[in-house]
Amino acid sequence: MDRNQKSEVVTTLHATFATIGVVVVTRNLGMTVAQSTVLRQKMREAGADFKVTKNRLARIALKDTQYEQLSDLLTGPIALATSSDPVAAAKVAIDFAKTNDRLEIVGGAMGGTLLDAEGVKALASMPSLDELRAKLVGLLVAPATKLATVTQAPAAQLARVFNAYAEKEAA
Repeated sequence: MDRNQKSEVVTTLHATFATIGVVVVTRNLGMTVAQSTVLRQKMREAGADFKVTKNRLARIALKDTQYEQLSDLLTGPIALATSSDPVAAAKVAIDFAKTNDRLEIVGGAMGGTLLDAEGVKALASMPSLDELRAKLVGLLVAPATKLATVTQAPAAQLARVFNAYAEKEAA
């Protein structure tokens, strides 16, 4: 990798750190290419990104970002999982690590908050942003649904009474 490529990698990583909601630092302990491909695909489906990067370049890219405290975690063969949704990257990484012992969760950060491996696991157990939105919409729609049901009930009862009288007279 020449100097221009390294500079481009640092610039790209720095821009990523400026726009994301969470970073999960993982250690790859001999993952195969097929396993890495599966993990990257799962990350993409969840709206996250997974990059294996050189520690020195990542440390340079972390400078002057809210994730600067992650520098201490960048030792050994690491990869960074990032996402705008604060839960997506952590959830996919934890789920993958449960089924694959070659991926170790080292830690991470959400904004300015440094997380250890247990903190990332706790973050992964939270509902995602889409799940929270769905719950909120459900809570907002529920009163309107109940109101519609209550206002329709008297009319439906009257219709049944009139139908019963009509059937009685017809018989």
